[in-house]
Parts: sequence; C-alpha cells; structure tokens
Amino acid sequence: MRYHEEMEQLEIPRELPVLPVRDMVVFPDMIAPLFVSRELSVSAVESAIEDRRLVLALAQRRLDAEQPSAEDLYRVGTVGMVVRMRRLPDERLKILLQGIAKARLEGWVQERPHYVARLQPIQDLPLDELSVETEALIRTLREKLDAFSQISDDMGPDLVTAIGGIGDPGRLADLVASNLGMPVDAAQRVLETPDPVRRLRAVVEHMTEELELRSTKARIEKRVLDELDKSRREYFLREQMRQIRSELGEAEDERVELAGRIERAGMPQGVREEAERQLQRLAKMHADSAEAGSIRTHLEWLLELEWTSDRAEQVDLEHARSVLDEAHLGLEPVKQRVLEYLSVRKLNPDRQAPVLCLLGPPGVGKTSLGRSIARALHRRFARISLGGLRDQAELRGHRRTYVGAMPGRIVQAVRQAGSCDPVLLLDEIDKLGADVRGDPASVLLEVLDPEQNNAFVDHYLNVPFDLSRVVFVTTANRADTIPPALLDRLELIQLPGYSLRDKTAIARRFLLPRQLERCGLEPGQIEIEEEVIERLIERHTQEAGLRQLERAIAAICRKTAHAVAGGGRVPGRVEAQDLRAYLGPSIHRPLELLAEDAVGIAHALAWTPAGGQVLQIEALQMSGRGEIILTGQLGDVMRESARTALSCARALGDARGWRGDWAELDTHIHVPAGAIPKDGPSAGLPMAVVLVSLLSGLPVRRQIAMTGEISLRGRLLPVGGLRGKILAAQRAGIAELLIPAGNGEDLDTLPAEVKSGMTIRPVATLGEALAYALCDWSA
Repeated sequence: MRYHEEMEQLEIPRELPVLPVRDMVVFPDMIAPLFVSRELSVSAVESAIEDRRLVLALAQRRLDAEQPSAEDLYRVGTVGMVVRMRRLPDERLKILLQGIAKARLEGWVQERPHYVARLQPIQDLPLDELSVETEALIRTLREKLDAFSQISDDMGPDLVTAIGGIGDPGRLADLVASNLGMPVDAAQRVLETPDPVRRLRAVVEHMTEELELRSTKARIEKRVLDELDKSRREYFLREQMRQIRSELGEAEDERVELAGRIERAGMPQGVREEAERQLQRLAKMHADSAEAGSIRTHLEWLLELEWTSDRAEQVDLEHARSVLDEAHLGLEPVKQRVLEYLSVRKLNPDRQAPVLCLLGPPGVGKTSLGRSIARALHRRFARISLGGLRDQAELRGHRRTYVGAMPGRIVQAVRQAGSCDPVLLLDEIDKLGADVRGDPASVLLEVLDPEQNNAFVDHYLNVPFDLSRVVFVTTANRADTIPPALLDRLELIQLPGYSLRDKTAIARRFLLPRQLERCGLEPGQIEIEEEVIERLIERHTQEAGLRQLERAIAAICRKTAHAVAGGGRVPGRVEAQDLRAYLGPSIHRPLELLAEDAVGIAHALAWTPAGGQVLQIEALQMSGRGEIILTGQLGDVMRESARTALSCARALGDARGWRGDWAELDTHIHVPAGAIPKDGPSAGLPMAVVLVSLLSGLPVRRQIAMTGEISLRGRLLPVGGLRGKILAAQRAGIAELLIPAGNGEDLDTLPAEVKSGMTIRPVATLGEALAYALCDWSA
C-alpha cells in the first residue's frame, strides 16, 4: 500500500520517451515483463534508464507494423517505470515495467532515435461514494473472477484474492482488465474510459462473454472426448460381437445367404463370376468396415436386378385398341401408328423394333401414351425425366471409388420396374444439356442402339446388362434441339394437338369428373354444357394440349367446393355468363374479322407450339426512298419471305402495267401482336396477296385465309402444321382457305370433323391464289 502511495505521489515529467507496445495494453498498477528488440524501443528504454527510468507505454493500432509511425500509436497510454532491465546475449532487453498513471499524448518532441512525447496525466472522474449499482458491479465481478479462476489458468487463486481485496472501482477494473488477455482494441477502450463505473461495467460485460466462450469451449472439448471414448468403446464392442458371431456361425450364415441368392439369381456367367469374386472379398473383411458396406451394397444391386425372363411377348391388338381408346380420345393417326408398331412386335418378337419418339406440344398426352403402350404390351412401366440433365454419370452411373456412388438412372429405372423387359419412357429428350461432366446424349446413343445395348455397362455395376429386351419410348416438344446422331435413331410420331370437338369431349368425359373427385364434389353439383366448355376453350385457353383447360375446370370446381363447404348456394349448372365470375375476364379474345373487304390487309395462317393461329397482315405505301419496312417482331426467314413477296408482286405489276416510281415509295409491312416473335416461310403467300392488292387497288376478300411459301417466280411451296392452321381458322369463323397444292395430299389424312364446314382450295401459283383472294380479279 505504501508503494502504491509513493507511486501516486511521484511527480510525472511533461516529456517522456515513448515505448511502443505491440500486442498488449499497459494499465496502471500492472507489472508487465516485456522483451524489447526494436531499435526504436531499445533506444527509448536506454534513455529512460539514464534519466528517471520513466517511459510512456503506447499500444500500436497496427500490430504488424515493425517500425510504427506516429499515426500507428494510440493517443492514450500509461506512464510506467522500468523497475528492472537485463540485456540478453542476442542484444535484446528484458525489462519489468510497472504501470503508474494514465496519460494523454499532446504532441511529439522528437521522432529519432526514439519518440519523445509531450503528455498530460489523466485523472479518473471523482467518485464521492459507492452507489448500490456500483456495489453490485463489484460483487458481480468478484463472483465472475472466482468462476474464471476455476476454468482458466490465467488467474491463480493468489491473484484473485489480491484483486478481490480492492474496493476502488477504477483500480479494480484496471487490474482485472490487465489480467484478462483482452484484445488490444477492447483493452484500449477500457483504458480511455475516464468514468470508473463505466470502466467497471465494460470489464464485467467482457468477462461475462469470456466466461460463456470458455464454458462453451470446455463443453465442446468434453463432448469430443466423450465421442472419442464412445467410438473406442463401440469398436471394442463390435469386435466382441464379431467374435461372438464367428463362434455362433452367424457371419458364415450371411455369406451362405448371399451365395444362395447369387445361385438363384440366374445371372449370366460373367456377372455371376464377378458377384462371387466380390463375395470372397467380403468374407475377408471386417463386417463393419466401410469397404465391406460398399461391397454389400454392390451385391444387393446385382441381386435385385432381374437378369433373365421367360415371359413370352403378349400382344393382343384388340386389347391394345381398347386401352388406347379408353385413355385417349381422338389422335387416330397416332393410335394407328402405335397399333402398327405392336403388330410388328406380335409377328416378329425377335426383331429389333424402332425407338418411338412422341413429338408434340406440351399437354397433348405423350407421357400417358407411353403408359398405354406398356399396358397394351402387358409390361411394367418406368419413366426417366431427362429435362436439364447435364452429367452423363446420371445415366451411366458413378464408379464405386467415389463416396456415395450409385447406379445411373437407366439401371435404377429397370430395378424400379422389377423386370428386365419394361417399357422405359425417356421424357423430354429434347432438353438434354452438356457441360464439362460429359454429354448425356452420347450415353443414349448406346442405350437406344439395338446393336450395342445388349451389353450396356453401368459404371457402378461394372458388368454388362442386356437392355435389348427393354422397350424404349421417348418424348419431345421439338425435334430441332435433339442432337442429329440421336435423332437418327428415333422414329418420330407427331402429336399435333386436339381439335375443339376433341377438347370438349375430353373435358366432359375425363377432366371434369377427375376434378370433381379431387375437390370432393358430387357429379350433380356442377354441370357444364358443351357450349360453355367451347367458350371456355376459346376465351380462356390457347394451347394444343389440355393443361390450361384442366386448370380452368379445376378453378371452377374449387370455387364451387368453397361455396359448398361454407354452406352457401350451390350453383349447379354453369352458364356462359358465369365464366367471368369463375375465371375473370377473357384472356384470349377471338380475332375480329374485317367488317368489309379492304385493300392491303389479309388473313394469314400460322403455326405455333400451342397450335394454329390466325394473323392479319397489313401493308401501306408512302413517300420515301424505295425501302421496305418490316415490323411485328419478324424473324429472319419471315423477313426474307416478305422481300421475296415484294419482288414477286413488283414483277407481276410490271407485267400488268402497274408501274410505279418504286425509288420514291417506301413499302411498310406489319404483322400485329408485335410483342410476339414470329418466323417461318408460310406467310409468303398472304404477304404477296396484300402487296398485289396494294398495287392494283383491289380489296382482299375478308372471309378467306391463306398459307404457303412463295418462290420468286410465284410458285407456292408446301408448308407444315396444316391441321393446326385449319383448326385455328375454324375457331376464328373463317370459311375458306387457300393452301399450296403440294399440301393437297395432307388433306386426305385429316379427320372429317377437322375439315367440316370449310372450303379448302389447293392452289399452285400466286395467280391462282389471286383469283380467289382478290375481288374482281381478272387473269
């Protein structure tokens, strides 16, 4: 106590050498052993020894600074006395520094060979008497000191006892902070706090956090040790169990069981030899080792696959026809092609049948048609989704050297089906991807090739598996995105979509009963007449398939179910005017036909993945520089068709004497619905008719629509999507169509209901088309 009083009464000079301290903060009353090695610090200590042995200890802001600048040092530090100094053999100094009082740096007197600072001593704020809160903080700190000494070696019992006898809040906070090993920035904030109570509160908060951290660390270390002891204990117990099982013969029973299953599995010779070799490896391993588990899983996969089958091919064409008619309404050409495929399999079961690819827009029943083929063949069915697949290991499997390896989707689907000759549906084959992990399409080249798939090797199984007995069916929305080599192995079957009549019948027979059942409604609680369904199809859906239609019917059923569950009135019959209340405003409004025949505007037929569509093509001429302006988001092919049509129309005009000053006229062709991209050559004919109408001044008949690619000499070339285009014209109320003569044979393949009420005229040249399309046209 007397020493402390002497230190307080010691007169502190206004200028002192500065000792930079790198990794700690020196507090008053703190005794700190320090090693001094930097020239700046050694010079400061030697200067202090020659004078009054006093230095100003300032902590560094940047701990990695070997030669700290003035900006690298904090502005508040502690004046300390070098109580003892000893020079070491490596020219370092070992000193014992006693903290005396806090001081603030006010300026620099010199910077070389060491810093000398002008300073101002700092006094704590006066504290008249201890409040209840301060007493509580002091007691809390003492309790935490006791707890801290039990889990840490940083504070011994003697030090805790000495600190516990201090009643001054400021001195207590400084001494505890100096022994806590706080980070430099946190300790510096405590040092710079002049209020003793706030300084004490900050130390208590830091000690609370430190106690929680150290307690958590102790619990984690104890848990790790317990887990280690548990693992050792389990190892010894497993070893004892293995010895017991060995004495009882249970380990031998597992190997005998696996050997018996291998004997009964009917594996080919090479596969059986590989399975027996793996079984021998398993017998030499510890039963609980990771490698043993991997081998056991591999054997389970080999044993759960069906390798041989004595089932004869059962093809009943009458049964197949009934299955297809039951599950699919319409699609007669598609069903006929499937029946032809099944007939060939019936007459020649050993012939390698082609791989069918069901090609069509979404929602037309491609996946369900694959299920129907499996039912018709009396085979099991499995589906593999290929959409977005980019890793070939997903199909061929992972090698067993990898952790978590498993067979590819092909083998998994065969196992899921439970037979070696299922019908596998490869869904969305047009959406395969490729990246650095390989190209899945290259795997399918082998899988779908009858000359190669009889010995397909999955990387996980590592033995050949015969896929030649599997019936593969694929589906796609577009053929142009399928790799050419893969497309060459497929036989395409087009599913163009459903007519309005087919959709109406499907909705009444299949979709409405299914949604009634899902919503918990009785059949009589909702009735939708054919006219209402037709309006629903035309105004609220625009697709080749049925998904949007089923969603709309589901919305009607849900609203009815809500009314029934709430005890409200059950609407019963749904009328056309009720559709707005159920589904909101019409999404698709019917094309508004022209009120009268007009010059420079005609109806064109287009095909989209959602089915056919009727477009209006408009043209105008105006003063300009002889340019052609094309608008409406037209693709490159459609732009070329427009230029071809313009050249053809100009040539016809020259032949008929309609000579105009083309160098001073701009021709503008526009296809409305500008937000929708359009492309394709089938708009060539309507564009040529519009331009000829513009040149001749003859109006285009409003009740006629047309499609066809046009050549530079006015010949009309065949186009695709004829069925969808005719259906679109029916929906729009157009009664007469012009199509290329090359599409005349396609009319014979269309059902009668598609062509009913329509006058379809095949034309071979632009001249023939103009005779029907323009009013008062004379050849």
